[in-house]
Amino acid sequence: MARVVLVTGATGGIGTAVVRALARRGDRVLAVGRDPGGLKELAGAVPAVEPVPFDLREPAALPVALLGVNRLDAIVHCAALAEIASVEDTPYTLWRDTLTVNVAAAAELTRALLPALRDSGGHVIFVNAAPGLHAVPRWSAYVASKAALRELADSLRREEAPPGVRVTTVYPGGTATERLRTVREQFGQPYRPADCIQPETLASMLVAVLENPADAYLTELSVAPVPR
Repeated sequence: MARVVLVTGATGGIGTAVVRALARRGDRVLAVGRDPGGLKELAGAVPAVEPVPFDLREPAALPVALLGVNRLDAIVHCAALAEIASVEDTPYTLWRDTLTVNVAAAAELTRALLPALRDSGGHVIFVNAAPGLHAVPRWSAYVASKAALRELADSLRREEAPPGVRVTTVYPGGTATERLRTVREQFGQPYRPADCIQPETLASMLVAVLENPADAYLTELSVAPVPR
């Protein structure tokens, strides 16, 4: 039977690949993003997609399309901000937006949709940062948000084990997206897409996580590009 899956960051490099992979499997996808034009284009290309425009910087203003959801099999949290700035040059507004989009919005969406997830014995996937990312100069807001996202996932996993909700954190290494291109350019590092994980490859692994058997599942998944 087709699942109903919500994907945040649906117009980003990883999010779009996940949406397409789920649709190919036959799932109905609620595609969440803040770019209505991009969502409309995605929905036009992938018929199984229902666009849900939603600015995650204001997560309390849940859109009407999500308020009435009574069937939900999974949430895949792909949305993230990843601005480069030293602590000295990071204003409060950037801290606020990064922590809101990367952590608080994921928590609020999950909280609001927990009844539907519990009913289905659903699955929540949090796409985190690269494995072992820690204490990166000029990236404190992003790194701090991802540490908090890990703690959110670990707490949620223990809290929601009794009703049978599964929670998985995925740690992808460098993935060939425009965001990674921008980040590496700002750090003065080379960006070679061929040496990275392809978004479609990562998406296939995320879909596989949702297809774990009834008696066991992956709580964490680290994905690395093949060394070249």
